[in-house]
Amino acid sequence: MAVLDAPAPPALSAPPPVVRPRPAAAATAPLRRPRDPFVDVVRAVGTVGVVLLHWLMAEAAWDGRTLQVGNALGHGAGWLVTWLQPLALLFFAAGASAGYQRGGTATAGRGWGGVVLARLRAVARPVGAFAAAWALAVAALLALGVPDDAVWRMARMAPQLLWFLGVWVVLMAITPLLRAAWERWRWGALGAAVALPLSLDALRFGLPNDVTAGLAWANVLLAWAAPYLAGIAYAAERGAPRRPAEPLGSRTARRLLAAGALAAVAAMAVLVAVGPYPPSMIGMPGDEISNLGPPTAPVVAHAVAQVCLVLLFRAALVRRAGTAAGQRVVGALARRSMTVYLWHLTAMFAVVGVALLGLGQRLPAAWGADWWASRPIWFAAFLLVLLGLVRVFGRFEDRPRRS
Repeated sequence: MAVLDAPAPPALSAPPPVVRPRPAAAATAPLRRPRDPFVDVVRAVGTVGVVLLHWLMAEAAWDGRTLQVGNALGHGAGWLVTWLQPLALLFFAAGASAGYQRGGTATAGRGWGGVVLARLRAVARPVGAFAAAWALAVAALLALGVPDDAVWRMARMAPQLLWFLGVWVVLMAITPLLRAAWERWRWGALGAAVALPLSLDALRFGLPNDVTAGLAWANVLLAWAAPYLAGIAYAAERGAPRRPAEPLGSRTARRLLAAGALAAVAAMAVLVAVGPYPPSMIGMPGDEISNLGPPTAPVVAHAVAQVCLVLLFRAALVRRAGTAAGQRVVGALARRSMTVYLWHLTAMFAVVGVALLGLGQRLPAAWGADWWASRPIWFAAFLLVLLGLVRVFGRFEDRPRRS
C-alpha cells in the first residue's frame, strides 16, 4: 500500500546514456526513479473509496445496555453503492508498486527477501502504534465507566481492517513468482489468475458444503491475486524496453479495455440475478452468504471491471492528478494512506460513540430526508477526527532516518 514506492520506467525515447567512471560507492548505490503518478492516483482513489464506503455504513443504536450495529447500505437500494467497493484498486496499486520494485534496482544487494522484510518493518510501525493505542483506549474507556458491551464491540470491529495487510504480505512474498508467470505466459497468466478463483467458487457451490467449506477460503488470496498480478503486468510493460511508451493509449487497447469492463459488469449482473449470490459486493446483515467472506465470482468480475476502467481512463486520471489540487491530495495520501486506512473506522466510532453514549442522540433512519441532510455534518465530523488521528499517528508511517 502506501509503504510501497512505485518508480516510473525510464523514458523510452532518450538516447543511451554515456557510461563514465564513477566512484565505487556511487556505482553500487541504487538509483531512485520518480514515482509513477498513475499508481499513486489509483491508490488514492482506492483509499478514499474505502473510507467513504465505510462512513456511509454508519448505523447504530444504544438502548442503555446493548450497542446494536447495522449497515445503512443494507436498506433499499443501498446495495448499489457497494458496487463501487474499491478493494481491487488497492491490490492493483500494490501489485504495480511491487512490480516496479522487482524490475528495478530496489533489490540490489539484498534480494527480494530483503525487500519484503523492509516492507514488513515499515508496516509494523503504524500497525503496532494502532494496536497499542487501541489497547490503551479500551483500558481507559472501561476505567471511565463506558459500558463494556459498547467498548468491546468497537474493539472487535476496528482490527478487522488488518485482513488486507495479511493478504498483501503473502502476495508481496510471491511477487517474483507472479512476475515470472507474466513474463512467461503473458495474457495466459492473467487469464489463469481470473479463472482459478472462479473455478474454486464453482466448486464451492457445486459440491457439498462439507467438501468445500475450507477450500472456499483460498479465494481470500486467489481472488485478490488477479488485480495484484494485473498491477505487476502493468509495471512490467511500462518498464519494458523496446515497447511503446503508451501501449494503453492505442485505439485497439482502449476498445479492449472498454469491452472487458462491460463484459465484467454484465457478468456481475447475471451472477447476482441467477444466484446464489446476494446483490451487495460486501457482507450485509441478514444475507446467507457474503460476497467478500470469502470472495465470490461477482467480486472477481468486479475486480476485472475496475482494473479495466482505471487503465482505460489512465491518461485522464494522471492529468487530474497533475493539477495543483490533485498533487496536494494525491501526495498527502501517498504519504499517509496506511494511516488513513487504519484509523478511518476509529474516527467514525469516536463520533458515533460520543453522539449515542455521550449526548444521548439517535442516528437518523438510513436513506430518509434527515439522513441525507445530515451526511455533510457527519462526514465533516468524521474527517475532523480522522485528520487529528493522522496528525498524531502519521509519524509512524515515516521511514526511520538512518544516522
